[in-house]
Amino acid sequence: MSILSEITQYKKMQSRAITPENPTGEKGKAAMLPSPLGPSRKGKGAIPLKSGEETVIAQIEGPGILRHMWMTIRDRTEFGSFVLRDLILRIYWEGEKFPAVESPLGDFFCNGFGQRCDVNSLPIVVNPTGGFNSYFEMPFKRSARITIENQHPKDMTSFFYTINYALVEELSEQTMYFHAHWHRERITRYQQDYQLVSGLKGSGYYVGTYLALTCLERYWWGEGEFKFYIDGDSDYPTITSTGTEDYFGGAWAFHEFDEFGRPHAKNYCTPFLGYPYQSNRDTTRERFETGKLNAVHAFGDDALPSHGLYRWHLQDPIAFNEELTVNLQQIGNDDVQLFERQDDVATVAYWYSTVPTGLNTPTLSRRDRLPR
Repeated sequence: MSILSEITQYKKMQSRAITPENPTGEKGKAAMLPSPLGPSRKGKGAIPLKSGEETVIAQIEGPGILRHMWMTIRDRTEFGSFVLRDLILRIYWEGEKFPAVESPLGDFFCNGFGQRCDVNSLPIVVNPTGGFNSYFEMPFKRSARITIENQHPKDMTSFFYTINYALVEELSEQTMYFHAHWHRERITRYQQDYQLVSGLKGSGYYVGTYLALTCLERYWWGEGEFKFYIDGDSDYPTITSTGTEDYFGGAWAFHEFDEFGRPHAKNYCTPFLGYPYQSNRDTTRERFETGKLNAVHAFGDDALPSHGLYRWHLQDPIAFNEELTVNLQQIGNDDVQLFERQDDVATVAYWYSTVPTGLNTPTLSRRDRLPR
């Protein structure tokens, strides 16, 4: 694999890292801050994120390449259980106004629904407990800026992060910029395809999909096809999948059977395809403290069925030269026939483009991002 052969070829670069202890990534300036243990003994492991503010966690002058991002934060407070949907990750290239990356923090790392789950894939890894890692390469020619906006109704006292990057002498003219865009429809429209991204302009490669689907109807939810409209396609796409589970590399509704012959869906994580999360249980009131004298009411723990899946097109990128639209049908199967569905669908689309600017679309409000 190229990932193994590339490391044997020397390329002149300078390795750097941005952390709370070295927020500029300056050479020879890491691990300087003192603590009660003494000088240069883990003086600052995290930063606060004030409620209602967008905090810059990295500002880098290029040319350079982001190699790895690691982040973690508590996933709930006494004001709510969906911190991972309340924090918005943004990345801006070359001083552009619109971010190329804009997504709730959890969803970007394939942790939708405000819930943590482990993910073991090539570009995205989530390790116990809530250690978010991205290995997507993100080159830039002049500048990169990474921010976190805290829309949770409480200041977050401890956000931990490390941004590993390389400064290089130059990048080729064909270098593309990384993009990621989160979208959601709380109730999809009957017989109308859900759109992950619409009318992307320029040239590039579509490289990944994260799907966070909450079922609002009974029975099997995964008959819909992913459809890729490329470079002028109108009525019909150039590329499609056989079904939803087929797109994510599975088959036959991911079924395995217990000793009594009862089917259930099996989760899996592989380098390029995965189904790391499914649940119909509400865990939001576990270890939940309101700070009030009265005890938390017992609401029960039933929840709507939720499913989180990823696919990385790193070995099979979807190339576009002028424009790209990506849709997903909402079609189910009740063991008698196919039927049109309406569900709660959220996605992150990942792509590389020759264009550094992001999509000019408004961020959904905190209320519109809350999981069901």
